[in-house]
Amino acid sequence: MTLLYKNKFLLYSFIFSLGIISSFSLPPYNLFYVNFFSYSFFFWSLLFYSKDKFISFNIGWMFGFGYFISNLYWITNSLTFEDIFKPLIPFALILIPLFLGLFYGTSTLIFSLLKPKKNFLSILIFTTSLSIFEYIRSFIFGGFPWNLIAFSFVNNLEFIQLLSLTGTYAFNSIVILLYLLPAILFFNLKKKIKISIFTFSLLFIFTNYFWGYSNLKKFELAETEDLGFTIKIISPKININRYFQNENPSEFISELIDISEPASSNGTLFVLPEGIFSSIHFEELKKYKDLFLGNFSKKDKIILGMNIYENKKVYNSLLLLNSELNVLGKYSKNKLVPFGEFLPFEKILSNLGFKKITQGYQSFSPDNSRPPLSLNNFKFIPLICYEIIYSGQINKSNQNYDFILNISEDGWFGDSIGPHQHFSHSIFRSIEEGKPVIRSANNGISAFINAKGQQLELILSTDKGFIEINSFKQSNKTIFSSYGNKIFFYFLSIYISLIFFFKKRGN
Repeated sequence: MTLLYKNKFLLYSFIFSLGIISSFSLPPYNLFYVNFFSYSFFFWSLLFYSKDKFISFNIGWMFGFGYFISNLYWITNSLTFEDIFKPLIPFALILIPLFLGLFYGTSTLIFSLLKPKKNFLSILIFTTSLSIFEYIRSFIFGGFPWNLIAFSFVNNLEFIQLLSLTGTYAFNSIVILLYLLPAILFFNLKKKIKISIFTFSLLFIFTNYFWGYSNLKKFELAETEDLGFTIKIISPKININRYFQNENPSEFISELIDISEPASSNGTLFVLPEGIFSSIHFEELKKYKDLFLGNFSKKDKIILGMNIYENKKVYNSLLLLNSELNVLGKYSKNKLVPFGEFLPFEKILSNLGFKKITQGYQSFSPDNSRPPLSLNNFKFIPLICYEIIYSGQINKSNQNYDFILNISEDGWFGDSIGPHQHFSHSIFRSIEEGKPVIRSANNGISAFINAKGQQLELILSTDKGFIEINSFKQSNKTIFSSYGNKIFFYFLSIYISLIFFFKKRGN
């Protein structure tokens, strides 16, 4: 540490490297155990430099910068489809991680202002500070709750069953606390105290694991409910470059029909991805009605992503149609992607030659309601693309429902780790809400996930085909689905109470 103290370049390079190491705990690598090393050294560095507020802020900022530049580099792929955006690639690659790193920097600055010492109290304070700013990151300026460190456990289903009680943000605070605990080894504490802390931590880990294991086993014994019809999740693997080449929509339709394999005698719900006809509006799609009528039966229903033009506004919508292309249900996206689907400060930036990344110059307009779609006595909560990443904000109407329905176009991520990260949110939402997820993604991971986060069937982003569903298992309503993100604030009150308790007791 003495060498790092004298050479700030070495210090920040070391911290930046720790952030990169932590990024490998996320999907698709899932090396969660690296965080016990990276977080502990990150925390120890903060304690060493805590008297210097400027360095404390920079330590957090550099850690966050390394973390996000390593796991969000794929964002720049969305700028490669049109020449107008390519000069922005270096800026997006650097500026977005730098901005997101500010949340880490602010949390470490707050931590240093509280004059931390080498004790367990400091771990609680830092856990609370970082948890709060990760929560703020998830909501401020529209929010971007992507790659919270909690997602490092996405492959450990027994462990993350806790989400049904805590939700993502409270669970994230627990995970941060666990990753910081090895730093206790460097504290000047009695061996008895260290052993007690680690014993309690191991007891919590094993108790939570076996509780989750028991939940999964119990769910296996639950009754299976027959749908009475078939759901086909279509994963077409249509290259996103084709949307920019003005290809005849009939070719897309014929290709989708071939992949879907409709059988005229059966009543089937075909779930197609977002933006599969992004180069045309719904009224134009009706010109090709005969292709649908000639291949789908009167019993069939179709869900697809479609651009809707109404009252001089454009909406990114999800439509429930019959084979005659009559609209049986509609949902328009609530959460739009900045720069991807709408241009912030549009009047100013459009005059400078900027446009949204997706096709066309006019920005999409957001809707503000999310009523469930009804079909054959079953209800589906519709979510388009990255709306699936927002914990506790799915069921706006508070109506009972049976499925979470997520359609997406993941071609913007390219051949990268992005689709795996996006998919991991679906697993978290299913456990939180206790509902199965139907996910159709073009150039992404399509899947049917049960109410416990188990991937019953999966089509990878490199493949195409369909998943067929005829039945599912119901789950009990979860505590989190009833209370939502209020639970995070209950956890904060516990942390803050413990902080005051340890302060009063002199740790």
